[in-house]
Amino acid sequence: MNNRITELFDIDYPLIQAGMVWASGWRLASAVSNAGGLGIIGSGSMYPEVLREHIEKCQRATDRPFGVNVPLMYPDVDKLMEIIVELGVKIVFTSAGNPKTFTSYLKENGARVAHVVSSVRFALKAQDAGVDAVVAEGFEAGGHNGREETTTLVLVPAVREAIAIPLIAAGGIATGRAMLAAMVIGADGVQVGSRFVASPEASSHALFKQKVVEAGEGDTHLTLKELAPVRLLKNKFYRDVQDAYARGATAKELRTLLGRARAKRGMFDGDMEEGELEIGQVSALIHEIKPAAEIVSEVMEEFESVKKSIANL
Repeated sequence: MNNRITELFDIDYPLIQAGMVWASGWRLASAVSNAGGLGIIGSGSMYPEVLREHIEKCQRATDRPFGVNVPLMYPDVDKLMEIIVELGVKIVFTSAGNPKTFTSYLKENGARVAHVVSSVRFALKAQDAGVDAVVAEGFEAGGHNGREETTTLVLVPAVREAIAIPLIAAGGIATGRAMLAAMVIGADGVQVGSRFVASPEASSHALFKQKVVEAGEGDTHLTLKELAPVRLLKNKFYRDVQDAYARGATAKELRTLLGRARAKRGMFDGDMEEGELEIGQVSALIHEIKPAAEIVSEVMEEFESVKKSIANL
């Protein structure tokens, strides 16, 4: 199918795999790109030289477009951007920071830039910064989320009304039905995160993938807004956080409880009790681990099937 997103990124389907920390390495990104979507390497969990290795391996594994996601709140961002430009990456998704910081630099070096937002206000700022597309990520999403708690169903049409550039919907999307719904309410494409965590190519720990498959309705919760809002699976660490809130913990105390490498401990190292387990609400709809190419194929087949069926409504 052809639309503004497929033309912008030169891909077959307007389906982007989210750049998730500890899950989105070169294997996942190349698999999604080879299947016709846009694979994204998540640099938020990578030192600069690790990112270099993943980009080079992805370049060898696919001749299709792929991108890199860069959370702007993390250290060594300057070095990450230098490597991205040096290695000729042509698609960059930025998040968790001011899009003005690097958009001009990236575009001057031939890259397409998309920025992830959680509100109309930030979508307008991203458009003013010169990005090529905006990702509107609703409250349902995992990872770093918006404090406004605006759902995808409300956020996407509001952002569509406000901006003129291509719009990608994210948050709660794991099926073809959800993809179609997002595009009906104004999106030009979708970004899918949690569904790709439950794939063999995801670099996250097997125990974390199994937890995602086992998750049910209500098993995640958005928390830690004082630091950076994240949606977590409920485990011992999550309960410790809630206990801290109950006794009136300050942001400093919450930061001490979080400590360093808590997300790595859970999602990458496999500590299901003391680790931070970031995942979206849509984990309740994920029932098995499947290859990334199968996920892309199933989403697009369902998308096309449902699109035909709604003519009867």
